[in-house]
Amino acid sequence: MEALIMAGQLILGLSILVGLHEFGHLIAAKAFGMRVEQYSIGFPPKLFGFKYGETEYSLGAVPLGGFVKISGMVDESLDTDKLSEEPKPWEFRSKPAWQRLIVMMGGIIVNVITGIIIFIAIVYIDGEKYLPASEAKYGIVAYDLAKQIGLQNGDKIVKVNGKEFTDFDEVTSSKVFLASNSYYTVERNGKLIDIPIPNDFIEKLSDKKSAGPFLEANGPFEVARVAKDQPAEKAGLKAGDRIIQVNQTPVNYFSDLLQVLGDNKSKPVTLKVLRDSKELELKATLTPEGKLGFQHSPLLKFATIDYTLGQAAVKGTDKAFGVVFDNIKAFGKIFRGEVSATKSLSGPIGIAQFFGGTWVWERFWYIVGLLSMILAFMNFLPIPALDGGHVMFLMYEIVSGRSPSDKFLEVAQKVGMVILLSLMVFAIANDTFKIFTQ
Repeated sequence: MEALIMAGQLILGLSILVGLHEFGHLIAAKAFGMRVEQYSIGFPPKLFGFKYGETEYSLGAVPLGGFVKISGMVDESLDTDKLSEEPKPWEFRSKPAWQRLIVMMGGIIVNVITGIIIFIAIVYIDGEKYLPASEAKYGIVAYDLAKQIGLQNGDKIVKVNGKEFTDFDEVTSSKVFLASNSYYTVERNGKLIDIPIPNDFIEKLSDKKSAGPFLEANGPFEVARVAKDQPAEKAGLKAGDRIIQVNQTPVNYFSDLLQVLGDNKSKPVTLKVLRDSKELELKATLTPEGKLGFQHSPLLKFATIDYTLGQAAVKGTDKAFGVVFDNIKAFGKIFRGEVSATKSLSGPIGIAQFFGGTWVWERFWYIVGLLSMILAFMNFLPIPALDGGHVMFLMYEIVSGRSPSDKFLEVAQKVGMVILLSLMVFAIANDTFKIFTQ
């Protein structure tokens, strides 16, 4: 069932984004009097379609893209039969270069606008909930990955890359892991220590096989959700319970619980639990990993910032373009050899997993906004067969005053399609490999 929900979210999300992207090309082409022969969401075979005016609108069976067929344009259809004839007034090739440039930028522009609108709406409706740095006064809970780089339970992170912060989420933001030579400054036993973050650390964070959690703010906690058929459920632990003691060891903070559970792997333990102001004793036998099997919720004071529409417009736009800048930094890490392309890049399967196996509309729209900005960025890359490839050739024409020959554009389109198909095969094969190895 989870796989179907993932697939459903992926198909709906991509259909929305591709439909809007191709609509951007269509509306710009029609505005300049170009004939649009076909508009399709999805690739052939065609499931159904209808014709309105001069344009056939259709839905394809392969929901991994779409296209707009504009008369007189060398595109992925490679329909060049009529290029030897004189350009017709309604054809793409008969229009000024600046108009053709706007048409090719139409899809990218619409995706950028879509991403910005989604992020503005999210910020305006939900505001921003965050944990103030001052609330992280109990230090951190350092999980295995955090311990690998030298962090310890109880460390107080006071600076990130030499700068103080107000939002604890800044500690684990993409800006930290995508930058080079990042480091934490922590207070430990009254001394300040710099903890460097390896440049390839983001690979470990994204490795589903070995990653697990990284770190979180330490402090008091309560049970949020109990997993089925786990020791916690068998012992009678419930959401809202507060574990205050394990055997004879007091538990004040979540790090205390992890420590005592780690010392009693596979052993029976006695839990003293506070439930509705009453103390209860529960018996449980821990897993070989020293787990009870529940999710916890920190009892720390989170703050919420509410934004006016104007403020949300500024904040949402900043978040939207932050996605683009993060992608540029990620590509930089790949090109510098700091991270592996096979571990960093994902195809349709990886994107579906990103949506998750439960349908949460807030998360769905956040991911759609994210993907809209990524789609705009990727399409702007100067690769033939992508919009960015067409933009590159049109900019050459505008600057030089000479347009590339139709034969050159045809060959470039073929080369670009080979590149794109190779990348698609690589992405799908890479996703499949990750499934069986992680």
